[in-house]
Amino acid sequence: MKKNILTALLIVLMLSSVSVVFAQDNEITLESIYLKPEFMPKGAGEYNSMKDGNYYSALDDDLSINVYDYETGTLKNTLMNGADFISAINNDKIAIRDYKFSVDETKILISTDIQRIYRTSFVANYYVWDVSKKQLTKITKDNKAQLAELSPDGSKVFYISNNNIFIYDLSENAVKQITNDGKKNFIINGTSDWVYEEELGLSKAYSWSSDSRRIAFMKFDESKVKEMNLTFYGELYPTEFKYKYPKAGDDNSVVTVWVYDLNDSKTTKVDIGSNTDQYIARVKFTNEANTLSVFRLNRLQNKLDIMFADASTGKSKVVFTEENKYYISESYELTFLSDGRFLRVSDRDGYAHIYLHDKDGQIKNQVTSGKYEISELKGVDEENRTVYYTAFSPDGINKDVYIINLDGSNNKKLSDKTGFNNATFSSGFKYYVTSFSDANTPGYYELKRKDGTLVKILNDNKDLNDKMKEYNFTSKDFFKFNTSDGVELNGWVMKPKNFDANKKYPVLMYVYGGPGSQSVTNTFGYFDYVWYQMLCQKGYIVSCVDGRGTGARGTEFEKQIYGKMGKLELNDQIEGAKYFASLPYVDKDRIGIWGWSFGGYMSALCITAGADYFKTAVAVAPVTNFRYYDNIYTERYLGLPKDNVSGYDDNSPITYADKLKGNLLVVHGSSDDNVHFQNTIEFVNALIKANKQFEMQVYPNRNHNISGGNTRYHLFKRITEYLLRNL
Repeated sequence: MKKNILTALLIVLMLSSVSVVFAQDNEITLESIYLKPEFMPKGAGEYNSMKDGNYYSALDDDLSINVYDYETGTLKNTLMNGADFISAINNDKIAIRDYKFSVDETKILISTDIQRIYRTSFVANYYVWDVSKKQLTKITKDNKAQLAELSPDGSKVFYISNNNIFIYDLSENAVKQITNDGKKNFIINGTSDWVYEEELGLSKAYSWSSDSRRIAFMKFDESKVKEMNLTFYGELYPTEFKYKYPKAGDDNSVVTVWVYDLNDSKTTKVDIGSNTDQYIARVKFTNEANTLSVFRLNRLQNKLDIMFADASTGKSKVVFTEENKYYISESYELTFLSDGRFLRVSDRDGYAHIYLHDKDGQIKNQVTSGKYEISELKGVDEENRTVYYTAFSPDGINKDVYIINLDGSNNKKLSDKTGFNNATFSSGFKYYVTSFSDANTPGYYELKRKDGTLVKILNDNKDLNDKMKEYNFTSKDFFKFNTSDGVELNGWVMKPKNFDANKKYPVLMYVYGGPGSQSVTNTFGYFDYVWYQMLCQKGYIVSCVDGRGTGARGTEFEKQIYGKMGKLELNDQIEGAKYFASLPYVDKDRIGIWGWSFGGYMSALCITAGADYFKTAVAVAPVTNFRYYDNIYTERYLGLPKDNVSGYDDNSPITYADKLKGNLLVVHGSSDDNVHFQNTIEFVNALIKANKQFEMQVYPNRNHNISGGNTRYHLFKRITEYLLRNL
């Protein structure tokens, strides 16, 4: 009898042990998210269309550039043998970042071994591969360079080195220096300064004319822009990196526009007006080789001029002007048609839509219309007079791919799945690669013909889908609610898989909330999504609310925050917290919030100015007063500090440091070039002055991304443990 009892106990213990092991095998860990990682979806691979539209090229693992048939996937030919390339440079450790063809596809410009400068800019070694001769030419012989580009006729390569412009003549194997005044932190030629790159999306500040005769370029005079110093540790004496960073209200670079003529070696200045306190958002040659288009914005960014300039004389004229009572949205690209007409996106009617302009600049017709927003103009099929684009659903949650006639007729949706859809088209729009995901489905990729019929499924991420089922992922669900002001807001929520409506759960809200951004979208969330799944496994509800100021819901919803950025956004996060507190299954005393960058700003504001509604906050790389942030971004939404003192200070977490009464963790990279560590230092000083306790995590030498090595793992372990203790 006793033996049988012991045997039974042993069996129970063994079964318990098995169940524990099984549970552990299905427990999401930080290591599986950030170190391995086990939950990363795969993409579709490379599909770079050749100009005939029937074939595509790809850079294969052996560094060969091969051409394949869209229809069958079979190899057509090899344009560059990887072994030949490696042999030519005598380096088997080479890392190719990218490659681009000349217009006639006889030459390939290759960039290798990049070194980052800022968010998108980098220097690299550049080579040109001659396809027929199987011959390699190194362009950057002495130093790495920026933004190399083949001329339209493939005979020359433009590049920038040490802030000066050079042109390499491939036929003569000779290089010519075009500018000589380039100097770090003083003069930049052909590329942009920090703030233009970050806030206007401009890195390439030049354009080739279609006949390869001229180069238009922008010159930045940074001499009056104030410097920021970033300190880097690790040596006996720390080093400093100095760069120009214009804060709100301060001087910008003075930008001028020039045209260099390769035939007579003459440089002509373009007339962009006498006011130097302005922005030149883009320069681009039209299809007419002697006509240059220039985007000019005033300092407050509420007036945009499109100018056409004569490249040979520099004389210019304004062909179109647009003004906005708030600010001009970031849409500075022109898509030129062969007859000189062009397309651009504007929110002039209250929603972002595509407009067709005649060759003289005036609006010919509105191509798309309705109470929804265009996401991206994908391309124009001139032969069939159609436009391809992506657009958000009216509530901003889903995105689809469309085709429409240039005159605005026959609008047709091409995507057939509910979620976030995108497409990349071949030359001539003969084929396109679709991408789809939704909140609970990782990327799904298909190759389709022009008529929409399926060629093949490229990647369905079945392995990851199966793994998500194995780990019993909970669903991310969408909801809407009305605030006390009567404003309908979008949100998503993730609940524990074993959710019990009779229990009380803590809630962690995620916020970004910056102007024009979106966090509540029906798309897959990658790393954060899996981290939220882990928190749900630990008994938390995770949610997000997009408040006023966020995008894809029209001009008034987004731009009503003008002049008081932070005020309505804070109100709507508080409304989100109040909404959750009203639910019977939420512990109203355990609502937390976290965010990064603008989201860090919002989290810091919520735990101070909104302290009555939040128990805990994690603010990563927060802006703490927009006086400390760059002028292009900040003045777009708040105007100049001298004209709007209250708009800057009344919505700063520093102002409300004495209101803190919950738990706060502040995280920052000490070498953040975007949101300077100064923001955290000044906030911390205010908290100390108010005798408020908090926790802080500093990542030495890390920038705004706080990444590299196991940094992300360390960061999210810190945040996770903090939340488990304090929420």
